[in-house]
Amino acid sequence: MSRRRSATDVFSLAFLDVVSCGFGAIIILLIISQTSEPRGPEDRIADFSTEITRTQRELDAIRDEIGELRQLVDGEQRETFTLREEKQTLQQRFAHTEDAIDDTALELTATTRLSQNLAMVKQSLSEEMRRLQAVVEQPWVEESPIGGIPVDSEYIIFIIDTSGSMQSRAWPAVQQKMDEVLAIYPRVKGIQVLNDMGRYLFSQYEGRWIPDSPARRKAILKRLAGWRPFSNSSPVEGITAAIKTFYRPDRTISLYVFGDDFSSGSIQEVVETVERLNSLTDDGRKRVRVHTVGFPVHFSPEPSPNAVRFAALMRRLAEDNNGSFVGLSDL
Repeated sequence: MSRRRSATDVFSLAFLDVVSCGFGAIIILLIISQTSEPRGPEDRIADFSTEITRTQRELDAIRDEIGELRQLVDGEQRETFTLREEKQTLQQRFAHTEDAIDDTALELTATTRLSQNLAMVKQSLSEEMRRLQAVVEQPWVEESPIGGIPVDSEYIIFIIDTSGSMQSRAWPAVQQKMDEVLAIYPRVKGIQVLNDMGRYLFSQYEGRWIPDSPARRKAILKRLAGWRPFSNSSPVEGITAAIKTFYRPDRTISLYVFGDDFSSGSIQEVVETVERLNSLTDDGRKRVRVHTVGFPVHFSPEPSPNAVRFAALMRRLAEDNNGSFVGLSDL
């Protein structure tokens, strides 16, 4: 009897525990359901705003990063452009350097050839100087207003070296000697004055004779004082122009060549050129007389090679062309 009651009590207690736990669970569910109420539209809008704000911040960060990348790209582009310009400049410098090297090579070749030519010229000049030394050592014609010059010509042509050395050191003597030559011809049919290059003292009389008169002679000497045409110190051009322009079979002409040196060319070539121009006429006479006057500009303290060449040339021209050579002893 008592065992049965004990079993029933135990069962009752267990059942009550179960019921109590169930009620407790229901109460907890009610509490939970009351604290977790459904979210309204305002909450969702707030969530969206938060999300938008976060996204906006991320977008701004991306934009900042893009800006930095653009600056980096711009810098790289500028650097690339600068490098291209430097490359182009270097290429141009390289091309110029190559051109300069080519020019230098050409100049070197030309200099080498010039040196070889100068050596040959020096050798030939030395041989010519030795041949001419004997001629130069002969006494010159004594200085005088006439100096043994024939005065049978009716026309006179002066061919004057107008180089810088003559202008600076011998010009007063040139004027004096011209005056003296004119004085030994009291009256002629025509006068002309050319420089060694064939330039005329009076351009208006180019190719024509200057009529002779006391006034014309004064005008010639006056113009001569300031005459400064270009000169190459070789009388060939002047002699050629004089003979070709003024020679006529019925004229007796005397050429007076004034100079101080012969700086370039071959003496033999000049002699042969004048020989061809001033060939013999039918009666065995030269077409014109060639008188020469040497001014000692380059004879202090010793005669220069060009002065020696000039003296030899003038002496030869005078001898070959029925003229006289006058070598002045001082200026």
